[in-house]
Amino acid sequence: MERIGVLLISYGSRGAAIADALKSSQNYDVHLYVVDKCNNPFNRKLADEHVVSRSLNVQDIVDFAVKHSEGIDFGIVGPEGPIISGVRNRVEAETDIPMICPRQEYALEGSKVQQRQIVDECCPELNPKYRVFDPWDYESIHEAKEDFWSWIDEIGLEVAVKPDKPATGKGVGVWGDHFNTRKGLLNHFLGLLEKGSVLVEEKVEGEEFSLQFFCDGHRILPTPAVRDYKRAFDEDKGPNTGGMGSYKSVGNILPFMSQSDYEEAVSKTEILFR
Repeated sequence: MERIGVLLISYGSRGAAIADALKSSQNYDVHLYVVDKCNNPFNRKLADEHVVSRSLNVQDIVDFAVKHSEGIDFGIVGPEGPIISGVRNRVEAETDIPMICPRQEYALEGSKVQQRQIVDECCPELNPKYRVFDPWDYESIHEAKEDFWSWIDEIGLEVAVKPDKPATGKGVGVWGDHFNTRKGLLNHFLGLLEKGSVLVEEKVEGEEFSLQFFCDGHRILPTPAVRDYKRAFDEDKGPNTGGMGSYKSVGNILPFMSQSDYEEAVSKTEILFR
């Protein structure tokens, strides 16, 4: 059986699932080299070499990859943090290890604004009405408030307010869920604006689903639609998190979807990919 060495960057349960799947291979003798955010006993048991980096610092990952490069054939990165920070660029520059993740310059996870702009170029009809607020465009908080309320007067109070940069699911505020007064809306906006650019867009009503794809750089392969739950508490209540769980139904669609809904989502994604 052919030996394969895999560098795995793990944040939590997703990394553990990847490790379990790799070690379950019946076609390869898989050896894992894991950089973990925490001292995960499951990953530690499966790994040939295991190290903890609490911040998943790119330099820690590079040092580990260099140290064990002779035993590693490729790397897989689960969390978006190291991807945004350029882990693939650094590891591939300093070793011969190919990394399965985007390069830093193509890490769309790093900007919600950039994601909206790309959709504008390819399928503008898919975007809600939105506007980007940059803190450095204003000389005072008062000026920012006036500009914000001018936009709200145009599209209405029912909006979603999102930080441009990743916040592990905890930065988004939606009218009716996280605030239901003008004061609450403004406070959420100003809190995010202190940290960077803010995306304010019209609230879209409907059942949400996630659709992910496998891509080899030339083709994309859709997976079944799933329904994510981000709220911390039962009955879909409480603050947002990075994810509390998800479910899927039999086949590719969910109970509230039609097959045409799924096929339309796939076709729109294919347009974006091209």
